[in-house]
Amino acid sequence: MADADTHLETDVLVVGAGGAGMYAAIAAARGGARVLLLDKSLVGRGGATIMAQMTVAVAMGEQAPDHWTRHHADTLTAGRGLCDEVLAALLCREGPDRIREMDEWGVGWTREDGHLKQVMAPGHDRPRCVFVDFLNTGPAVAKTLRGKVAKTDGITRVSNLSVTSLVTHDGRVAGAVALDLAKGNPVTIAAGAVVLAAGGLTRLYRRNSASVNMGGESYALALDAGASLIDMEFVQFFPIGHLAPRLVGMDPIMWDPFRYKLGGRLLNGNMEEFIHHYGATDSGAYTAPRDVTSYAIVREVAAGRGSPHGGAYLSFEHIGEAALRDAFGPVIDRLARNGIDLAQGPVEVAPIAHYHMGGIRVDERMASDVPGLYAAGEAVGGANGANRLSGNAITEALVFGEVAGRNAARDRIAPVWDAAWAEKAVSDITRLSMPIDTASGPAFGILFSELQNLLWDKVGLSRDEQRLTAALSRIRNMRSVDLPALHPRDSGPFAMGVQEWFDLRAALATAEAITVSALNRTESRGAHQREDMPATDPAQAHNQRIRRAGDDELVLDTIPVRRATIDTVSRGAAE
Repeated sequence: MADADTHLETDVLVVGAGGAGMYAAIAAARGGARVLLLDKSLVGRGGATIMAQMTVAVAMGEQAPDHWTRHHADTLTAGRGLCDEVLAALLCREGPDRIREMDEWGVGWTREDGHLKQVMAPGHDRPRCVFVDFLNTGPAVAKTLRGKVAKTDGITRVSNLSVTSLVTHDGRVAGAVALDLAKGNPVTIAAGAVVLAAGGLTRLYRRNSASVNMGGESYALALDAGASLIDMEFVQFFPIGHLAPRLVGMDPIMWDPFRYKLGGRLLNGNMEEFIHHYGATDSGAYTAPRDVTSYAIVREVAAGRGSPHGGAYLSFEHIGEAALRDAFGPVIDRLARNGIDLAQGPVEVAPIAHYHMGGIRVDERMASDVPGLYAAGEAVGGANGANRLSGNAITEALVFGEVAGRNAARDRIAPVWDAAWAEKAVSDITRLSMPIDTASGPAFGILFSELQNLLWDKVGLSRDEQRLTAALSRIRNMRSVDLPALHPRDSGPFAMGVQEWFDLRAALATAEAITVSALNRTESRGAHQREDMPATDPAQAHNQRIRRAGDDELVLDTIPVRRATIDTVSRGAAE
């Protein structure tokens, strides 16, 4: 892995080295491009892919007859009428190719009787999800891609390099400016094309399942470069994040594979099943969509029927100790060390910010509306509409990563650079890196925590005009007053204060985009639930596009949902 110099040049720059970024780098290199793959943490060790536990939705049809158009139909149903149907079709159609390619690279998909084993997941009409292990599919996918990246000629990997700005010239992206975290200096990068694959935004919420680099940087960078975002109001909350008792050293979304394998029962504070009161079924199975389940828990809590810590109970007591141990033996022992005995009592769960359906608006080539700028993975918006179908996230990372890398290599131009184009972005890093003597002024930790609480309380699962308006006012105040007054109190190699300033800048820009979009959608649909507008409005079956006009103002308009004419293969024909 290379160290960063003060100026780099490449054909294709890939920002973010999770699953989508690594696949984009491999695809671009296969297209003959010199690729620079960089990450603000360790290449291949950050992002969301490595944190995923189990399932990857794809119509392989190895154990049960299936067809990608069936997967597509389920994706559109989950998306509540707002999916970009062309992107959704791309995801579902090319998913099998990526799964087979990962198989050739040795990922180790679980097999049964010589076929890839596929399991049922909420929202699917048949068993469709492949996996490596019930708890470690994401780490296996990330490890396989790291190995493939290392063996692919033409890819240069750089860790600890955080992109703070994209650089444009004559309307086209020309490269980027980054902060070298190890040395504390700015680095300029000339690139013939750029792929943004720096993940989602769920770190912006108080309760989240995100890694530290899911703070909305992709969206903020794209906005500042002149690209459009789409449907930023749709933040997905994973309904059964662990709440209580205290759990140390284990993933807060670990109950997902338990429910895939054993079902379990979701109960309110009166120990009653309740999902059927909200238009879905869930008893002893795991079938209710995430948006329905999350909102149902919130409503039960609001009605005074929550669990003691403000969530719901998840019970496996009816399964029996032998079956629990047979399914998750070593994990049962780890739970016991946390004082949890699933055979004897339930745990408490509650929604947790998990994924973002909105993002950078792209075409079927993953090209944004800024020439030379592409997006991949969770940075892309639109494919999943108002609610993502379970299991589509890793599929999306692999498919969109490959498409973005391939097209960035194909459409790249020879990199050109003029230091004047990046003068302001470089000077921002230099200015913030100058040490100061005073400890006065706001502190990053306090401001970032306030933002997380603000979004959780006012722009979270339950929204209304009053709370959204108050949140927007405070976010804009933080952007105009608190951020300029924040000055890093350290400098030099591995001084995190400068990085934190840019983290907060990106977080505030993205938070503003979410809140403006949520205010403008005056209905409830999928993951966007307005207490003051509880009905779904058929007249609002459109996407919302948001762009930056001038240096600061956000402009929002509506655009028709992109439809695709696809004849779904009938269940009988698929068989």
